[in-house]
Parts: sequence; C-alpha cells; structure tokens
Amino acid sequence: MTGTILFDPMIPWPILIGVGALSLAGVVLALWRGLSGWALRGLAALVLLAALSGPVYQIEDRAPLTDIVVMLEDESASQGLSDRAQQTAEAADTLAAAIERRDKTELRRITVPDGDGDAGTQLMQTLADVLAEEPRARVAGILALTDGRTHDIDRAPNLPAPMHVLLTGRASDWDRRLIVRNAPAFGIIDEPITLTVRIEDSGSVPVQSPFVPLSISVDGAEPLIVDVPIGQDFELPVTLPHGGRNVIQFSVPLADGELTDRNNSALIQMNGVRDRLRVLLVSGEPHPGGRTWRNLLKSDSSVDLVHFTILRPPEKQDGVPVDELSLIAFPTRELFLEKIDDFDLIIFDRYKRRGILPAIYLDNVTNYVADGGAVLVAAGPDFATADSIYRSPLAPILPAEPTARVIEDRYLPKVTDLGQRHPVTTDLESTEVWGSWLRQIDVEPRSGHTVMTGIDERPLLVLDRVGEGRVALLASDHAWLWSRGYEGGGPQLELLRRLAHWMMKEPELEEEALFAETKGQTMTIIRRTLSEDVGPVTVTRPDGESLDLGLTEVSPGRFETTYYGPEVGLYRLVEGTREAVVGLGPAAPREFEQTIASAELFEPLIQPLRGGVFRVEEGIPSVRSVREGRPAAGRGWLGLTPRGAYETRDVTQSPLLPAWLVLLLASALLIGGWLREGQR
Repeated sequence: MTGTILFDPMIPWPILIGVGALSLAGVVLALWRGLSGWALRGLAALVLLAALSGPVYQIEDRAPLTDIVVMLEDESASQGLSDRAQQTAEAADTLAAAIERRDKTELRRITVPDGDGDAGTQLMQTLADVLAEEPRARVAGILALTDGRTHDIDRAPNLPAPMHVLLTGRASDWDRRLIVRNAPAFGIIDEPITLTVRIEDSGSVPVQSPFVPLSISVDGAEPLIVDVPIGQDFELPVTLPHGGRNVIQFSVPLADGELTDRNNSALIQMNGVRDRLRVLLVSGEPHPGGRTWRNLLKSDSSVDLVHFTILRPPEKQDGVPVDELSLIAFPTRELFLEKIDDFDLIIFDRYKRRGILPAIYLDNVTNYVADGGAVLVAAGPDFATADSIYRSPLAPILPAEPTARVIEDRYLPKVTDLGQRHPVTTDLESTEVWGSWLRQIDVEPRSGHTVMTGIDERPLLVLDRVGEGRVALLASDHAWLWSRGYEGGGPQLELLRRLAHWMMKEPELEEEALFAETKGQTMTIIRRTLSEDVGPVTVTRPDGESLDLGLTEVSPGRFETTYYGPEVGLYRLVEGTREAVVGLGPAAPREFEQTIASAELFEPLIQPLRGGVFRVEEGIPSVRSVREGRPAAGRGWLGLTPRGAYETRDVTQSPLLPAWLVLLLASALLIGGWLREGQR
C-alpha cells in the first residue's frame, strides 16, 4: 500500500490562480488600510482556495513486477567456426542459472538465426522485435552472446537498459580472405578483362610466406595457378571463352591454423557478349526484300553491316563510259579472301552466279563455314536456274537442292512439328495471324532440319550445321510482304532476328542446350532439345555429392526441374553429352567476409548506458544489481538495473478537507475577522 496527495481542482487551474490573485490583492488592500482583521480574512481565503483545489489522499494497492533480462544467442553461420557454438552454449547456460537465482527476475533466451539469403547476422532486428513485445520499463539488462559480426547495426533500437556483449572466439584466431573487386556483369568475348584480386590476412597471423597460390578456373575447367602477394591489390586479366554465362572461380588453399576456408574462394558469373557482330550482306539485285534485311540489321546497334548490291552486272551493256560511272567497285578480293574471317555472318540475298565472285572466292566461303562461320541464303527465282548459287562451290554446304521449279501461288508459311521445338521458330505461330506469301522455290532437303514449310508441305526454311559453322536456306524472297503488312503481315522481324542470331551462335538460341536460371539458392534447370525426351540430370554439389533429377517437358523442346542448393558454390550439371556449371549464392558469403571476433560495432550501443564487453574464453562474469546511471560493468562482473516496476491493482481516493469542515473554518474565520474589526 502506498499513499500520495493529489489535487483535483473543481475549476480550471487558470481560474483558480486568478481567484487566488484577487484574494491576495484584497488582503494586501486590507493591510494597507489598517484593517485589523486582514489576517483572518486571508486565512479564510486560503481555506476556500484549498477547498477549490480539490486535495485528495490516494491509496494504491500495488503488486511488484519482475525484471526482464533479454539474452540473445547468436547462431549465425560465423558462430559455427572453431568452438564458438560450444562457447555460446556454455556461457548461456551459466548466465541463465545465475539470473534465475535472482529474485523477481525473468530471463528471455532468444536465438538469432542466419538472415534470409545473404543478409548476414540480423542481431539488431531480432533485438528490436523482442523489445517491441516486452514492456520497456521492466527490461533490466540485455546480454548478447556473439562474435560481434552483425550486419544490421544501423537498425539498432533505443536501449532501455545496459547492454553487455559476451564475445566468443579466441584471441589467437586468424583468417585469410579472398576478395575480387570490380567484377563486371558483362564482358566482351576473347578480350581480356582486368579484375582486381586481393588476399587479406586478419587476426593473430603467424609468420609465413608473403605469396600464396591463386587458382583460377572458368566453367569448371582445369585451373590456372598464379602466385599473388598477400595484402596487396593484384590485377589479373581474364578472358571469357564464349557467349552467355561464364562461371569463374577463384580460390586459395586453406592455410595451417586458419579459422575457415569458406572465404578462401570467390565465384564470379559474367555474361560473355560480342563486341560487335559483323555481317556481310550481298544482294544480287535490287528488290523489296533487300530493304527488309537492311532495316533489320541496321536496327540492331550491336551489328556492323557491310551491304553491297549488284546494280550493274558485267553482262550489262548500256554504253556508259567507265569514267562516268559513279558505282563503287565490289571489293571481292578484300572481302572474300583477306577479311572474310572478320565477319560473323554472310547473307546472300537473291544472289546468282554472274562471274563477279570467282569459284575460288566461293570455295573460300565454304572453308569459312567449316571453320565456324555462318552463311544464310535467301533464295529468289534465280536459285532455280542454271546460274543458281547452288551450281557453285557452295553446293556442299547448302542443306537443300533446287528442283528448277518456281511456284508462284498464294500460301501461308507454317512451322513444322520440329520447328515447334527449335528456338528459331518456337512460339512464332502463337503471336498473331499470318499473312500469305506469293512465291516459293521448290527444293529437296539433303540435310539439316526443316523448321518451316510452304506450299504442299514443301521445305521453306532449312537449318543445318556444317563443321563448326552454320548454314540456313530460306526458299522464298517474299518475307518482305510481312513487313509491308500484306494480309495483316507477320512476325518477320522476330523470325529474321532469331535466324540471324542463331547463325551467329547466340547462346539463348541454341537448340541443344543445358543451363540453369538461379534465384538465391534455388536453380531452375533447363534442357532444350529437338528430341522428344531426355534423360535425368546429374547434379554434383560443391562437396562432391551427386544426385539425379528427372525433367518435365513444359513446352515443346523445353524440359525443366527445380533444385534447391543447400550450400554456396559451384554446381555441375550433366545430361547425356551436355554439361554445364552454375554458381549459387554470392561471390563470397557475407557471413564470412569478416570472421575475427570483435565488439567494435557494439561500442556506440554499450557506452551510453555503461555496459561492458567480456571475452568468454577469459571466464563468465558474475551478475550484480546496480542503480540506474551507475557503471554497469567491471572486472569479472556485469550489472543489471532493477526497474522496480509494479502493477496497480486498486486505487482509493478520499478528500483531505470535508465540505462541512471547509464551511465551518471559512465561516469562523470570516466572522472572526468581522468581529475583530467591529471591536476596534
């Protein structure tokens, strides 16, 4: 039971103060005029003012509440190093026993888990959540059992009580860390990219060699070993061997006595892109389709186009003197002998043999394809004649042979069943209603894949691989009708873009491919194929363990499955003869960027309320009670601040001055003052 005097005025305080001021003025006036009853009148005014202020005596029935101590036990990944987990468990049990022996004290043991993804240790967020659920007036202290490596210190809450850090780890710990700086997301194929690599040692580092062997592996291939200095930035040139995703792994061996090797490696994934795609377009004669090809290729900023149109063939006899001609001579030797390997794609658009390109030049084009080049033939009526480009050294690489028949009739191009599975033509028919074409060159396929047909299911678009290169034959010169919107048009830009990029070996258009798309620690494994079924994918984890996963066909030619990788690192995928590698997780896990235990981050939180830092390896401190504002930590002890919180069960109020007493006192004083003044 506790009693206090409170005031509950009957009128607002400003009015009460005004009445008091008027009463005081009246008493002063009476004193100035020499009235002998001024003192009694003043006492009467005081009694009335006291009554108006409403004094009451309040009695509270209070029940004391226990103090709350919050103990945060860090169980993040870095706490699994060395014997930190055992240190944490033993210290937590010892402190819990000491706190539970205290009277009127409750303990809240809270686990701090790993953050989602690569968020790191979220100790401050966990503390904020706990304080939001507990009455702050009852929190007597906060204990954090951690290695000090939290990654959300900027979200620290306002602390209601002293905080103490019990630091795990050993003073003799040391660790080595591999850092890869300025790793870009994209790189140009076959051109060196300079990456900055740094190897840092921290903690109680022993005497050792100033150099360490660095292993560099691209897509899981045989690694290259380079000696790099410790503690210095080292510039390392890396060349991407192919387009698409390139997985580059850097690693250094585990040193004797090192705390962990989890930060001794870094995984970088860069997309390889071509600097510029160089295309040579040779048009046999001007026609509406030539502009379609030109507009398509010029609209792509990554394509360098060299376009020649044969306006004046050698057989043309118009009597114009040579010195009056303004046409540019066709640089056949330079293009087809000296610089042919500089081109990624050569397009022959309605080209026919006219003696402009000698047989040796066309034979060089055949060799160019076998060595990895690409040739696209857009056939016109001349392809079916005796002057056809098929009747040249290009014949061995062309996938179809003309029958000498040109069909002039209306028809709708169609994607074949095989074309539904090929990335060049998949999903094309679902985009819109197509318009008709009006001409088709009849051909007999000899090799490759027919992905589109025309009149009476005759081959319209045939794709083939020759040696290391690729060849495509489009048996019509009427694709331009779609660009003009004839009968509603069609997806000519998408078709020709896919066709050109497939021939230039863009990874996203490979018809036989195995790859994975990642999100966090989950990967979607994708197998694209022209076959109707595929075998299981063998996934090899970074620790060497393997498992087989079945694939499900989600669309024609596309099989998928989802896999959650339990650890960060390089995963190998194998299906039949197809292999791929993919990296899961960040380049280097955030939990292991800094591994040496330190309470430096907690100093701004500890100092204002005079908490302390204790190393667990030096012993567990005892627990004391300290008054608020006093030092809360000392040698071998930590302090908790008793809060004295209570719960009010009942409140009773009674007036100090009963009304009858107020009336009696005020009346007696006023009458006494009047009588005194009357006697005088």
